[in-house]
Amino acid sequence: MLNKLMGKEKPAEEDDLNEIKPEEENIPKHIAVIMDGNGRWAKKRGLPRVAGHREGMNAIRRMVRLADRTGVEVLTLYAFSTENWKRPKTEVEFLMRLPERFLNAELPELIEKNVRVRVTGEIETLPEYTQRAVKKAAEETSGNTGMILNFALNYGSRSEIIESVKTIYKKVESGEVAFTEIDEGLLSKHLMTAELRDPDLLIRTSGEIRLSNFMLWQLAYAEFWFTDVLWPDFDEKDFNEAVRVYQQRQRRYGGV
Repeated sequence: MLNKLMGKEKPAEEDDLNEIKPEEENIPKHIAVIMDGNGRWAKKRGLPRVAGHREGMNAIRRMVRLADRTGVEVLTLYAFSTENWKRPKTEVEFLMRLPERFLNAELPELIEKNVRVRVTGEIETLPEYTQRAVKKAAEETSGNTGMILNFALNYGSRSEIIESVKTIYKKVESGEVAFTEIDEGLLSKHLMTAELRDPDLLIRTSGEIRLSNFMLWQLAYAEFWFTDVLWPDFDEKDFNEAVRVYQQRQRRYGGV
């Protein structure tokens, strides 16, 4: 039912779900993912929520490998929002340890595959051990030239936009920027994602149909793909279906 409501077209033939080759046309260059459903996955199995987050790490591992193999240039994963601090303390503490666990285990493979790790978000307010883990991964992969693995960590889009406006305002006050120079390009250059292209495809799992304060500016012309699949269960078939649907769509950017 959700697929129909959201215009999530099913590929015409089952063969379309075969592995996607990087040489194919119209591969989304930047995929952004709202990884949702870890808690519900655990609840369905009578497990604590943290078990779902632990299993969600395996889905991240699969997603990174699939995106890299497919020729995606940027993969942004919404790992922790500025609103997630409202969750129970024990769950937040567990989530803050996940970047350390994931990156310590996966960093050798990421380096081997030429993947560059970066982080978008207010990392200065994260626990020191979380900061150390993400900074280490970013530093040790800074010379890599392959896919960018971008973690949105302690990230909130409204706050990002507000801070960008404040910075531009200060530059106008100081005379560094003229009021007439303010346009979309200037604001984009002051966002946390300034060095990245805007996402082409947004994937959200677990049946929720909202953006949850994620990349509100950057997703203005992205294609959206929603699925009922819970994030820990998201696999190659789901990834291929999302990309196949994207390949079938025509992006007009307001034109005809």
